[in-house]
Amino acid sequence: MPCRLDVPQNLMFGKWKYEKPDGSPVFIAFRSSTKKSVQYDDVPEYKDRLSLSENYTLSISNARISDEKRFVCMLVTEDNVFEAPTIVKVFKQPSKPEIVSKAPFLETEQLKKLGDCISKDSYPEGNITWYRSGIVLQPLEGVVDIVFKKEMDPVTQLYTMTSSLEYKTTKADIQMPFACSVTYYGPSGQKRVYSEQAVFDIYYPTEEVILQVLPPRSAIKEGDNITLKCLGNGNPPPEEFFFYLPGQPEGIRSSHTYTLTDLRRNATGVYRCSLTDGNSLVASTAVTVHYLDLSLNPSGEVTKQIGDALPVSCTISASRNATVVWMKDNTRLKSSPSFSSLQYQDAGNYVCETALKEVEGLKKRESLTLIVEGKPQIKMTKIIDPRGLSKTVICHVEGFPKPAIQWTITGSGSVINQTEESPYINGKYYSKIIISPEENVTLTCTAENQLERTVNSLNVSANENREKVNDQAKLIVGIVVGLLLAALVAGVVYWLYMKKSKTASKHVNKDLGNLEENKKLEENNHKTEA
Repeated sequence: MPCRLDVPQNLMFGKWKYEKPDGSPVFIAFRSSTKKSVQYDDVPEYKDRLSLSENYTLSISNARISDEKRFVCMLVTEDNVFEAPTIVKVFKQPSKPEIVSKAPFLETEQLKKLGDCISKDSYPEGNITWYRSGIVLQPLEGVVDIVFKKEMDPVTQLYTMTSSLEYKTTKADIQMPFACSVTYYGPSGQKRVYSEQAVFDIYYPTEEVILQVLPPRSAIKEGDNITLKCLGNGNPPPEEFFFYLPGQPEGIRSSHTYTLTDLRRNATGVYRCSLTDGNSLVASTAVTVHYLDLSLNPSGEVTKQIGDALPVSCTISASRNATVVWMKDNTRLKSSPSFSSLQYQDAGNYVCETALKEVEGLKKRESLTLIVEGKPQIKMTKIIDPRGLSKTVICHVEGFPKPAIQWTITGSGSVINQTEESPYINGKYYSKIIISPEENVTLTCTAENQLERTVNSLNVSANENREKVNDQAKLIVGIVVGLLLAALVAGVVYWLYMKKSKTASKHVNKDLGNLEENKKLEENNHKTEA
């Protein structure tokens, strides 16, 4: 605190004092203008906190609330005393306000204490304001009730401010932030500090009930398990409900879920749930349990005789229109099978299959394994080679189970093993042999299965062109022999001719030699004569 006086030239000393509330002075510091010495009075509250400079500026360290006084600077001369007062104001910023004693929840349409806003260690005292979503809350009877109080610590003389808020909440306050602030004064004027925001859980009664079927699916079928889940839109949500099943007037007390297992078709109907038994808040939902029945008559393995009649029926009973498909040996049929006279090709594995397209996994199937039996039937045919050298005999056989075929020659009883068989298809196949008999024979074809043994024979005559073939062979042999004899005669003639030619050549050569000798003798004679 500077001394707000001009220092006179004839100054003797300077002093500082403060005034008590009753106006009496208390001297606290003294400084001589000549000795330059400083003396501090024995005032306990200012011990070791004062400092007086040469220009008579007084400094007080570690300011306290009690320092808020009227201080006076005194400059004394021989003939006068000059005084200049200084009024000291002390400020202390309060702590950040905090909402305490918060309500764990608020209930709609009830005036209930929300909490207390507290700010501590303020000087002078501050003021507290409540906010809802940033808007100041004003007291309103039956809706907003605010009680403010302040307390001063007798030792520190600092104030603690507390504001209690009672509030009547509505569903509109869900997730709305509440806060408070403290307004205080400092050396530079009015200031404000805000608390952290607080969001309160708002309790409100259930106004609507919802019934769900879990798990969610497009359709329910026999054998499925479902869970009924009842929900209320209140907070906290209801924990207990009554469930009403079709045809049962009495409700079943349960938690918010009720499970039904292995549903049957008689479980189709309207299901309901409510908060309490007979409560007007009721939710309902319709449940349809889809079913599909299939009856195939006859079914399983059926054995019939060829030519028999067999009526077949596939009867469907379902909660909706069902599709029906017939299969035979994994091949789809265009229509359902009907047998007025069974044939071997009718045998096979038949399947009647039905399904509900709208219901996933709901399908049924029954099978019929049809066996068509028959005694062996034989038909024999003969094919003659155009050249007349062989005959092909075929034994056509029908029957089921597959008959075994055996060839024998009547009379001798010889078994013919060199045969050729066709594939066995639809109860039919054949066996054939190729023969070239030199005499008339009778071939017997025997077909046998578990039902019967059937025999059939066919006469096969000797080859008609056999003698002609033999004559032709003899003629060819004669021609070949004649050609060989002619060739032999020609060879002998040729040999005799060649032999005679060689003898004549020798005589000619001998005569020619004699002539040459005679010529040589004559030449010698002429030489001699000469």
